[in-house]
Amino acid sequence: MKASRLALLAALTCLPALAQTASAPAFDLKRPEIAAFIDEVAGRDGLSKKEVRALLKAAQPQPKIIDLMNRPLEKAAPWWEYRDHFVTPERIDEGVQFWNDHREALERIAGQYQVPPEYIVAILGVETKYGHVLGKYRVLDSLSTLAFDYPARQAFFRSELEQFLILAKENKLDPLALVGSYAGAVGAPQFMPSSYRRYAVDADGDSRRDLWGNWDDIFASVGNYLREKGWTPAGPVLTDAALDPDPAFQIDPKNLELNETVASLAARGVKVDLELPPDTQAVLVSAEQRDGPAYRVGFHNFYVLSRYNASARYVMAVNDLAQAIAVRARRPAATP
Repeated sequence: MKASRLALLAALTCLPALAQTASAPAFDLKRPEIAAFIDEVAGRDGLSKKEVRALLKAAQPQPKIIDLMNRPLEKAAPWWEYRDHFVTPERIDEGVQFWNDHREALERIAGQYQVPPEYIVAILGVETKYGHVLGKYRVLDSLSTLAFDYPARQAFFRSELEQFLILAKENKLDPLALVGSYAGAVGAPQFMPSSYRRYAVDADGDSRRDLWGNWDDIFASVGNYLREKGWTPAGPVLTDAALDPDPAFQIDPKNLELNETVASLAARGVKVDLELPPDTQAVLVSAEQRDGPAYRVGFHNFYVLSRYNASARYVMAVNDLAQAIAVRARRPAATP
């Protein structure tokens, strides 16, 4: 996508967010934490104090974002409800069509990064419905709100705000126009600014890393992210757990670390339905159903996917959507 097209897209997509924030108050740049941020950032990576102040002066607090951060769907909804939101017949159909529409580039790039194409497609499906829903919040507002009005993760979001300002300058993007998620993620794969700068790929050699409209760049960037996080080609992701009648275990619903093995789980009455070496690292996760508790077992690639979004429910949704899409997208076409 040429720079003019990208600027036009950003301008058009930002209109709802700008209307939404038009009456909001501005940040007080004299607040000690904001003044300190300006002083720290100015002079780094080509950012001047004047331009940082001007951008933050244009930022507008969004209290609704704080509410959303405190009750994300990944934590508020049980697994069966979360799954029903993302792994729908419509999203599967759209994923199959999306694969067919981009088959050559998708499969070529997936092979290059040794990541199955269905996981690239499923991430895009869960994140933005294959590029159709890119977010409605102005990124400058989101990140400023979280950087200065969300103490629980202020260090992380202040870093992301700085990364966003650098990203916009490096890529000649209008920081007043770009919209994304309430957490400040952008583009079809919903990369945070630091991930964009670190993992985005110029796959077609046009000297731009465009995560809005260039599907080669988008596929390669998701593949590169997963590969850099340690994706193991042909490795398992997730399987259902078969439990003894009285299994002896406790589960931490927040844990995503591979703190078990296939053998240690079996010793406590939890068996997997895959033939794997006993020392295969694993994590037991809750997959509650409408009618009661249920569990699944994740492996190394499960953990890799959790680096994209640190939620077992998110990873299970990506996995289940990927598997459903792959069954149909790889099915041989019927002969007349």
